[in-house]
Amino acid sequence: MAQTYDRGAVEDVGRWREFSAGMWAWVLHKFTGWVLIGYLFTHIAVLSTATGGTQLYNDTLQGLEALLVVRLLEVGLLAVAVFHILNGIRLLFVDLGLGLERQDQTFYASLIVTGAIAVASVPTFLAGV
Repeated sequence: MAQTYDRGAVEDVGRWREFSAGMWAWVLHKFTGWVLIGYLFTHIAVLSTATGGTQLYNDTLQGLEALLVVRLLEVGLLAVAVFHILNGIRLLFVDLGLGLERQDQTFYASLIVTGAIAVASVPTFLAGV
């Protein structure tokens, strides 16, 4: 006989507190994937419309890099990409049957490594190097 599961009411927005590490890993992986796809299409659209010549393009990029918010967004993009890569590698190992009993710990490790890389990159991005 099939097992039933009470998923609760759709309006029950407080259910996110019951999420396990695996659910958070899934949610964050999907979110970071969509962010990266959005960035990719935006990046392609911007580069394909840059028809004002080399000097205008370079001046525009230098103007954007001078803005603090753009440099902070670059740190965020780095964090999104690093987490997505690390979680993807974690999922690859899980699919291969390696580390099945340590999925939560590897998810937390990927979060910690992502945070460490993002924090370590802040001085470089803020310096505009």
